Amino acid sequence: MGRSLLFQPLTVRGLDLPNRLIMPPMCQYSAAPVGPELGRPNTWHLVHYGSRAQSGVGTVVVEATGVVPEGRISVACLLLHDDAQIPYFKLLADVIHAGGARAFIQLNHAGRKGSSRRAWEEAEGPATPEIGGWEPVAPSAIPMSEDGLTPRELTDAEVDALADSFATAARRAISAGFDGVQIHGAHGYLIHQFLSPASNARADRWGGDFEGRTRFVHEVVRRTRAAIGEGPLLIRLSATDWVEADSLPGERSWTLADTCRLVPSLVADGVDMVDISTGGNMLADIPAGPGYQVAAASAVRETLRGSGLETPVSAVGLILSATQAEQILVSGDADAVEIGRPLLADPTLPRLWATQLRAEATPLPPQYLRGGVRQG
Repeated sequence: MGRSLLFQPLTVRGLDLPNRLIMPPMCQYSAAPVGPELGRPNTWHLVHYGSRAQSGVGTVVVEATGVVPEGRISVACLLLHDDAQIPYFKLLADVIHAGGARAFIQLNHAGRKGSSRRAWEEAEGPATPEIGGWEPVAPSAIPMSEDGLTPRELTDAEVDALADSFATAARRAISAGFDGVQIHGAHGYLIHQFLSPASNARADRWGGDFEGRTRFVHEVVRRTRAAIGEGPLLIRLSATDWVEADSLPGERSWTLADTCRLVPSLVADGVDMVDISTGGNMLADIPAGPGYQVAAASAVRETLRGSGLETPVSAVGLILSATQAEQILVSGDADAVEIGRPLLADPTLPRLWATQLRAEATPLPPQYLRGGVRQG
């Protein structure tokens, strides 16, 4: 067999990932929105994640999971706000491990983008209290768009408490058997809202200059690092808002230069791996195309190497073929790649990619061996 980099192991804080192919978090909007089962994984999640864990990916990152009820993206998102949730998330971690993959979970607070309906519902507007909705909060009372809902501005004490909420949710995730956690700092959710001056107009310690706007993510990372001990800690960041500074009179957006400035200090705080995505915080014209975010991942990786840091960086975004994924690694643009939507359509895809690259995927479960290896 060949020596494909994609199917070589990767070590993250002492944990060996079987290969460099990662399933990123993709919301399923399938948890109970109200009642005693609020936010708990259910049969859908077990089947969905279990089948993808058997696909040949080395790592599965479970979808954005709220650290508090008001931190969910939608009324039907997962929630890890209470110790009573731990046994249900343990079932999820166990089924991923049984499929042969490492199990991570993404922890999130949606901020002003919270209280939405299920993604496929035709009804417009935010979720109402009758179906489990709530009043969104944010760094500042700035809606995402002119017709968007204006969030309530968080108090100083609430911001500080939310940093603790990330840490306690991470502790629960490790107790449930997850190998590590990923902090969601991308896609226009709360951490990203604090980072970008387009959504953070605060004048207190959580806003203002670069140090103020990055204070929240630093607190989240430091407290989470302390809560999970030696468990691997990942973070997902949007490298840019895709809005040039001169197009915003009187203010700036979050840029790739800002991300490159931030990341080494997050590593110093305890981050073990960085996933680079883009956008989501503002209405923007994003030039999406195959591998359109890889250049940002490459820039962050180069920054880390230039600072003497070997922290792995993963790339994501329209990575659609085995050869494309392999080339990203061979060229040194990233240390791992993440494939999302293709795995929704085809949970056996990684094994096909291994065949195309003449590489060895993780072994098939013995129950499936008589099915043979997929050729196309």
